[in-house]
Amino acid sequence: MSQGPLDDPEIPPAGRRGRTGRAEFKAQVKSTRADIERQVLATRADIERQMQARKAQLDATNERIEARTGRNLILAILIGLGFGLLMLFSLIVIKELFMVVAAASIAFAAFELTQALRAAGRSVPRIPAVLGAVAVVPAAYYWHSAGQLIAIGGGIILVWVWRLVSALAPSRRVTAVQLWRELGAGALIQVYVAFLGSFSVLLLAETGGQWWTLAFLLAVIAVDTGAYVSGLLFGRHPMAPTISPKKTWEGLAGAAMASVIAGIFLATFMLGEPWWFGFVFGLVLLFTATIGDLAESLVKRDLGIKDMSSWLPGHGGFLDRLDSILPSAAAAYALFLIFR
Repeated sequence: MSQGPLDDPEIPPAGRRGRTGRAEFKAQVKSTRADIERQVLATRADIERQMQARKAQLDATNERIEARTGRNLILAILIGLGFGLLMLFSLIVIKELFMVVAAASIAFAAFELTQALRAAGRSVPRIPAVLGAVAVVPAAYYWHSAGQLIAIGGGIILVWVWRLVSALAPSRRVTAVQLWRELGAGALIQVYVAFLGSFSVLLLAETGGQWWTLAFLLAVIAVDTGAYVSGLLFGRHPMAPTISPKKTWEGLAGAAMASVIAGIFLATFMLGEPWWFGFVFGLVLLFTATIGDLAESLVKRDLGIKDMSSWLPGHGGFLDRLDSILPSAAAAYALFLIFR
């Protein structure tokens, strides 16, 4: 019997051809999937290498900036922006909210200075120091200058009585000279932090005072920013090497330019004052902000510390951020009384 075409042994049956085709198709799909996975893995590895390289470059740049400036610039900018937005919101929306911001800032600053003084061997009581500093905020807002002075005097007396009573305990007794130093340190906290800081609240309580408060805060920020950028880029000649080695005359020049420009802009568009007042406004706050910065640096140098605390990464402590603002608040209030 002769063989037909279907009986040719070289031609597989239909079922066998189907199974072979499916196997080949699955093999192709598997190969394609493997190729895609290899490409994805290679692409992801390349992206990870690029991200690691960028991160290394960013870390190296940040380390160079931190070595030059002594602080983490990125964190400093973020915290500064957050604090600035909080003050802006409190002043523009409901100005009474600024009292909460001011009271919290003064409380933390007073606590930091108290801790620094205690670490230096001056036993200043913490609780009355903070309570006295906070009490001046509502007193200044609702009872103005009279309330400010009464609260400051009451705060000093509270700190002194607390320390004198505690000195009666045998374990807390010190020499008369040491006791006088501790009483003086307690008064310093109330005068330096609470009294100067409360001028911003006095200014806030005046009609339209929220705009003057915002203007002087922006001017002080302009002074600090101008000094920082100019000193970082061009700083060569130290201004006060024994007090603050990183402050330079080039930084002061940049601060002066920034303060005058900001003062003229703020006086014209925010305060409704002539341009020449902005010139005076900027120069006065340049002087007070610089003096405040140097004064706090002198206090820290005397206490042997770099920052008042580490609560604000990139900045140090609250008092490290308020050093320029405290005397500038008193100057801004004086300018308000003179020109308005």
